[in-house]
Amino acid sequence: MSQQPVRIAPSILSADFSRLGEEVAAIDKAGADYIHIDVMDGHFVPNLTFGPPVIKSIRNVSNKIFDVHLMIAPVDPLIEDFVKAGANIITAHVEAGPHLHRTLQTIKSHGIKAGVSLNPATPIESIRQVIDMLDLILIMTVNPGFGGQSFIPLLDKIRDARAMIDASGRTIDLEIDGGINPQTAKDCINAGADLLVAGTAVFKDGPEHYARNIQALRG
Repeated sequence: MSQQPVRIAPSILSADFSRLGEEVAAIDKAGADYIHIDVMDGHFVPNLTFGPPVIKSIRNVSNKIFDVHLMIAPVDPLIEDFVKAGANIITAHVEAGPHLHRTLQTIKSHGIKAGVSLNPATPIESIRQVIDMLDLILIMTVNPGFGGQSFIPLLDKIRDARAMIDASGRTIDLEIDGGINPQTAKDCINAGADLLVAGTAVFKDGPEHYARNIQALRG
């Protein structure tokens, strides 16, 4: 198994939106590796969050990688807007458009990294034919749409994704999102994950505890 060092991507979905810029600066200072930004459209998933203007407004408070997870459909027409807002990685779902290969081409054409997200019931096989285009694979361990859900133990799926990445010979982030806490983080890392998204587990107890909370997830 040849995964990269474990990195933590706090999800700002769990931040205090009334002081979002300060929250992003705080998790940056606390040791976040990526800033995970969940964009939901109220259509593809049953929740509505924010769009490019909000991302653009916080871009100047952190130089960390903006890991933008688009839970929107159709996704292709809005990719450019999120690139202009400051995304470094854009991740789209297999089901978010009719042509996944074209979606990935569109993301890459803007000179940024491209990821694919797999819902709990979406099989790993659905991305085998695009593995050569991927910089990130995001496995959802909850159904997308809301923070604070319980972890679905898809450890075999994580192992299968790790095997697919290793067989490709490419450097691809294996990211897990959903119900991540110190215990589930350890299970995911042992299964081959190297990038963990956490909302509640990072933002609980206030900014003075963010560094401790992030460190607790590294295993």
